Amino acid sequence: MPHATAPDGTRIAHQVRGTGTGTPLVLLSGQSNSHHWWDSVRADFDASRTTVTLDYRGTGDSDKPDVPYSTPGFAEDVVSVLDALGIDRADVYGTSMGGRVAQLVAARHPDRVRRLVLGCTTPGGLHGLERDREVSTALASRDAQAARATLLDLMYTPAWLATHPGPYGTTGDPRMPAYARGRHLVASRRHDAWEVLPDITAPTLVVHGTADRFNPSANAPLLAQRIPDARMHLIPGARHAYFEEFREVASPLVLDFLDACPVYPA
Repeated sequence: MPHATAPDGTRIAHQVRGTGTGTPLVLLSGQSNSHHWWDSVRADFDASRTTVTLDYRGTGDSDKPDVPYSTPGFAEDVVSVLDALGIDRADVYGTSMGGRVAQLVAARHPDRVRRLVLGCTTPGGLHGLERDREVSTALASRDAQAARATLLDLMYTPAWLATHPGPYGTTGDPRMPAYARGRHLVASRRHDAWEVLPDITAPTLVVHGTADRFNPSANAPLLAQRIPDARMHLIPGARHAYFEEFREVASPLVLDFLDACPVYPA
């Protein structure tokens, strides 16, 4: 497994797939997840592009230092991977916490991002809209089975779960040590990109499911209005893992945007 070395010496595992000759596409996963977050839909992008994923520090085959993590730090890890691969400029598609990280990659390194897609994410800080308190309470239940059931219900609709019994790649990296999981949670909660969002120069598409209670869909227009000339597309009925359950809508939507950058209705 190849690794890039972050500025602080942490080794970041990354994976390169696909046979495309166009602009490489970096796929950034959600909180406490490795690159396996993308397993079910990665082939949609591999067919026409070279795709790059990584294991955040604390996950997968990356180092797992017991030190504070942050979304700005994760963003620098992404840039370290691009440097290691000799990629000067890429398209970046981040979902959930990956969308938070993608915001900072694009804002802090505008020369490295050609197109940007932000899925089911939030600007964070005082301007971001938090999930309902009862959702957070249910996710923090000491009953692990109940907490997992809550998470699956937030990710997918009951109809989809009834016909897709798993395993699921979006419910957390089982190899993560407990301390790293906690570090990820703090990093995600402390994310605040509001002040730098206007610095994003890459054409941007914001995607969200209308039935997302894990990360409320009201965050989508906040991002779209704050990022210059951003476009927004809401997927009716989709929950947090819209990119998987609604892949027949989401994957072509993203690819069309990356290839032609058309205007989509809200």
